[in-house]
Amino acid sequence: MTDTPTPSDDLVLGQRPPGGQPRRGSALMRLLQDYSYERITELPEPDLGLAEHRPYPFLAIVGQTEMRLALLLAVINPAVGGVLLIGPRGTGKTTAVRSLTGVLPHVEVSDCEESILPDDLASLDEITGRFLYPDCYDKFSKGESISHYESVKLVELPLNARLDDVVGGLDERAAMNQNRIRIERGILSRADNNLLYIDEVNLLDDQIVDVILDAAAMGNFTVRRGPIAGTYRSRFVLIGSMNPEEGRLRPQILDRFGLRVTVRGLMDVEERAEVYRRARAYRRNPTRFIKEWEQLTAEAQEEIVLARDFLKDTVIKDEIIKLGLELVRRLEIDSHRAEYTMFEAARAHAAADFRTEIEPADLRAVAPLALRQRQSEFMTHFFEAQALEDVEIERTLDELIE
Repeated sequence: MTDTPTPSDDLVLGQRPPGGQPRRGSALMRLLQDYSYERITELPEPDLGLAEHRPYPFLAIVGQTEMRLALLLAVINPAVGGVLLIGPRGTGKTTAVRSLTGVLPHVEVSDCEESILPDDLASLDEITGRFLYPDCYDKFSKGESISHYESVKLVELPLNARLDDVVGGLDERAAMNQNRIRIERGILSRADNNLLYIDEVNLLDDQIVDVILDAAAMGNFTVRRGPIAGTYRSRFVLIGSMNPEEGRLRPQILDRFGLRVTVRGLMDVEERAEVYRRARAYRRNPTRFIKEWEQLTAEAQEEIVLARDFLKDTVIKDEIIKLGLELVRRLEIDSHRAEYTMFEAARAHAAADFRTEIEPADLRAVAPLALRQRQSEFMTHFFEAQALEDVEIERTLDELIE
């Protein structure tokens, strides 16, 4: 009768099986050997389902010159006040915005909890600096670094975002684990010095839209939660996209976007064929497709950095200002944001051409982007009705006085 080893036999270290061969040891020893550090590091990494961020190359977009121009102007000069892309589905709006990540320059980012930069501290006197920013001002006064440079990011606002997600709220983990109350930064704070992208902006909750607009206009916002409060910087470039079939934007939202682009599908057969070929190549092998455009993308990024440097010295002569203001007057546009946006976009357009003086051609290139959709039929009728009412008031006064 042949002895058959049982599982319990394996637990006896050094016991020989019936065939005379030594056992590998106990089950515990085999466990340690089979799953030692070396064996674990040799195992293939599990697929966690995480996607690699590989946006479509910005320069690979076919046509849509006006859309790409507006986005680049906003990157070169954030003072243009953002970009709104209006058009039907499938025309490349979201693709174009997300593709900007490949050409975005580097900016200075604060290492302080209050997001203060060296230039901001340099403009403060010692008493104010130490009172408002005690830790950072102490480092700054000692010559220590309080900032670093990193690439501009594209921060996307989800359509289902809550108010606390946008402005920030109480940090529950700090409250539970550290027994202290602090405010956790929201999307607006993370968007500082970056691009804030809102897809389907016309479908966003009105309360959240109002908060974003106020933060964009003021350059900062305050979060109050009970006894604590925090003020954060919010100097970002606002980019929105929408399909007009799904609803219109409120007038106060529309007025906040400096440049407006009407995006339509390409009608040229060859261009549409090229869109298909490039889209197919990108979907089949994104890594290879991006690699093919890598050199041009790097060159574009360098040119944007140079343009931002030129922008600091770019000026507008009085005759160009008079020309732009006359254009606005003849179009009967009331909002003063119209000429401000147009002039700042013209400065960016000249800087992109590595010039420090604005020419009439720069105004011609950016005027449609800055001035379209700023004429209000409602306000025109409103002012006409108001003028008639004023005439009636004056006529009645004349009759009474006589």
